[in-house]
Amino acid sequence: MPVAMELSRIIISEINDSQVIYLKEVEGTRTFPILIGIFEATSIDRRVKHIETPRPLTHDLLVQSVEALGGEFQDVVISALKDHTYYAQLRVRQEGELIEIDARPSDAIAVAVTCDPPLPIYVAEDVLTDLANEE
Repeated sequence: MPVAMELSRIIISEINDSQVIYLKEVEGTRTFPILIGIFEATSIDRRVKHIETPRPLTHDLLVQSVEALGGEFQDVVISALKDHTYYAQLRVRQEGELIEIDARPSDAIAVAVTCDPPLPIYVAEDVLTDLANEE
């Protein structure tokens, strides 16, 4: 059963290649860190801070395209950890059908915060367990 999470922190470093976002369990105390790139981190940060851009950015374009084609974003699920890489799905409803789109977690979360209202974010229980076992 996936666990409901919410964006908790964004750490952007000007001297490192890897940025970190933290998800926090909605009804619990667990946290989930994800290393992401600078472009995804700044996209997420802009959305959280409600900073407008003069033209659509990549995640804006994706949201607008899916909506223009009749799709409605449902949620984001971080579903697997394989070879030290997390996997996620953007889940979209179109004409009653649920479509799962493979995505990097960073892009999926950027899309989640781009949507209005922001999408729910879930992490599979076994992914959280795998993370706890690695620590």
